[in-house]
Amino acid sequence: MAGRLFVVGTPIGNLEDITLRALRVLGEVAAIACEDTRQTLKILNRYGIRKPLISYYQPREGQRVPEIIRLLREGRDVALVSDAGTPGISDPGFPLIRAALKEDIAVVPIPGPSAVTAALAASGLPTHRFCFAGFPPPKSTGLRKCLESLRHEEATLIFFLPTRRIPEFLAAVGEALGDRRVVVARELTKIHEEFIRGKASELAAALGGKTLKGEATVLIEGA
Repeated sequence: MAGRLFVVGTPIGNLEDITLRALRVLGEVAAIACEDTRQTLKILNRYGIRKPLISYYQPREGQRVPEIIRLLREGRDVALVSDAGTPGISDPGFPLIRAALKEDIAVVPIPGPSAVTAALAASGLPTHRFCFAGFPPPKSTGLRKCLESLRHEEATLIFFLPTRRIPEFLAAVGEALGDRRVVVARELTKIHEEFIRGKASELAAALGGKTLKGEATVLIEGA
């Protein structure tokens, strides 16, 4: 009998934001496939869990798929985790999940934290409908086309973005979508958690001269 692939959500910052079920699964599986072993070890060490780790990261994740599938075919359970949040959501995971399903291997989701829902819930923007667009194209031409394609979308738009790109992104938002309400959520669940709210032009002026680190979740008012 084949093993199971558990897709385990892990904290996006605060290590206390992990479920009891996730801890139990991580403690029971034969191995853990992780985006970055150093990040996963922080969680495992915190909770006294010791398991073999398989480095599973972009762009070389495809090379690890056969090894992990082999373990699953041998009847061993494997947990898939990313550095933060839910695997496969703008993180490594999709190729392995797809390969497991092709082999009729059970894929079991273990829900956990998500920067998307955490930022949306506290944003103050409409929550009844949202469009997650992930990381926008890095080049200005692609970014403009991406935003223009969403011009008439009525749902709240959600992007992941390196903070160094925020000024450029806000300028593009103003040009493509107009001066809409925007929320920049950064350092979610951490000590320096911050929500910056205002019109695109206001935030562009406020953040243009600041040096921010890490990644942010940026939400834009729908049409």
